[in-house]
Amino acid sequence: MKINIYDDLIGYEQCSVAEMSELAPVHLSLDERVPGVPGRAFELKSWHRAWKQRHETDESREPVIMKVEAVDEFQAAIPWEQLNKAVFLYELDGKPLQKGFPIRLYVPDGSSECLNVKSVVTIRFLYAGAAGEATYGFKNSVPIEDLRRKK
Repeated sequence: MKINIYDDLIGYEQCSVAEMSELAPVHLSLDERVPGVPGRAFELKSWHRAWKQRHETDESREPVIMKVEAVDEFQAAIPWEQLNKAVFLYELDGKPLQKGFPIRLYVPDGSSECLNVKSVVTIRFLYAGAAGEATYGFKNSVPIEDLRRKK
């Protein structure tokens, strides 16, 4: 399965988990950032810098917001400054993730309750707009009133 990656400066690309992991310069045990949670992860920001280098793009310019979307349409928008310790979990017990596949985002020091987003399939790096607070929720929500009317 490929991860969809969009960057306002670079454009669109698809990468496998293996390709993302190989490019990442910093790998660590997730327990180092999220105590009690096992698995191997790679740092988000150092991976993003390496990805931009590969595309020969200005590395000094940083996104304002990163948005992620999961396979179940859960999505989160997180200000870049809250992602200093963020990681992508990619393996557990030396094997690709079975739960939360293909990768899982952990944000240990963010200001929101969005500590982790499982089954990330789309990542967007946005350079315009205001950072604000992190937001999260399902892409398509249905008001309870609409559900009652359909009975």
